[in-house]
Amino acid sequence: MAGGFFAILDDVATLMDDVGVMTKLATKKTAGVLGDDLAVGAEKASSFRASRELPVLWAIVKGSFLNKLIILPFAFLLSAFAPQFIVPILLIGGVYLSYEGVEKIIHSVFHKKDLGHEELIKVASEEELMKIEKAKIKSTIVTDFILSLEIIMIALGTVTGEPLLEQIMVVSLVAIVATIGVYGLVALMVRMDDTGYKLVQKARGKSKFIKSTYVIIAKSLVWALPKLIQLLAIVGTAAMLLVGGGMFVHNIDKVHDFFHGLPSILAEFIVGLVVGLLTFFVIEIFKKLKKMLSKKA
Repeated sequence: MAGGFFAILDDVATLMDDVGVMTKLATKKTAGVLGDDLAVGAEKASSFRASRELPVLWAIVKGSFLNKLIILPFAFLLSAFAPQFIVPILLIGGVYLSYEGVEKIIHSVFHKKDLGHEELIKVASEEELMKIEKAKIKSTIVTDFILSLEIIMIALGTVTGEPLLEQIMVVSLVAIVATIGVYGLVALMVRMDDTGYKLVQKARGKSKFIKSTYVIIAKSLVWALPKLIQLLAIVGTAAMLLVGGGMFVHNIDKVHDFFHGLPSILAEFIVGLVVGLLTFFVIEIFKKLKKMLSKKA
C-alpha cells in the first residue's frame, strides 16, 4: 500500500519535472511576443493621469485573463481534434504581427507631427478623458487577445505530441506567467515617476547627503520612464517583425530553405518586414477601393 503511494508520488514528481522543463522551453519560444506585450502594456498604461494608471492597468489585466480563459479551451480542443490547423493559425498570427510592426514603423516616420496622447489629455475634458481611457483599454485588450493567442499557440506548438495533460499544464502555466509577469513589470514601470516624486518629499528634513541622494535617484526615475517606454516600443516593434517572420521561417520549409545560410534572426526580420509591407499595401489598396465605392454609391 505504502509502495503504491510512493510510486504515485514519484510519478507526480516526474510529471512536474517534465512540465517544468517544457514550460521553460515554451516560455523561451514566446519571449519575443512577451516583449511586445510588455511594450504595448507599458505604453498604454503610462499615458494616463497618475491617479488612473493602476485602475486602467487592472482593467487591462482582467481583460487579459479573460482573453486567455477564452483562448485556452479552444487551443486544447484544437490540439486534441484538429492539430493540423495549428500551423495555419500561427501563420495568420505571423501576418498580423508583421503588419503591426510595419504599420508602427510607417506611422512613426510619416506621422510625427500628430498630436500625442499626452497633449490630448492635457486639453480634454473629464468626459473626453473617460472616453479616451475606455477606448485605450479596449484597444489594448484587443491587441492582448491577438498576442495571447500567439503566445498560447507557440507554447502549444512546443508541446505538440506530448500527453494532453502535460499540454494543458504547460500551456496554462505559460499563460499565467505571461499575464502576471508582463503586467507586473508594467505596474512597476508606470509607478517609477511617482516613486521619484515620493522620494523628493521624503528627502525634506534629511541631511544634505541623504537629500541629494534621494533627489538624484528621483530625477533618474522620472527621466528614465519615458526613455524606457520609448526603448520598449522600439524593441516591441522589432519583436513583432521577428516573431511574425519566424512563423513563416520555422513553419514553411521553402521559406526556411530559401534563407539557408543566413543567421536565423536576420531571416526572420526580412520575412517579417516583407510580409508586413505586402499586407500593409494590400490593406491600404482595399481601404482606397472601399472609399471609391462609397463615394460612387
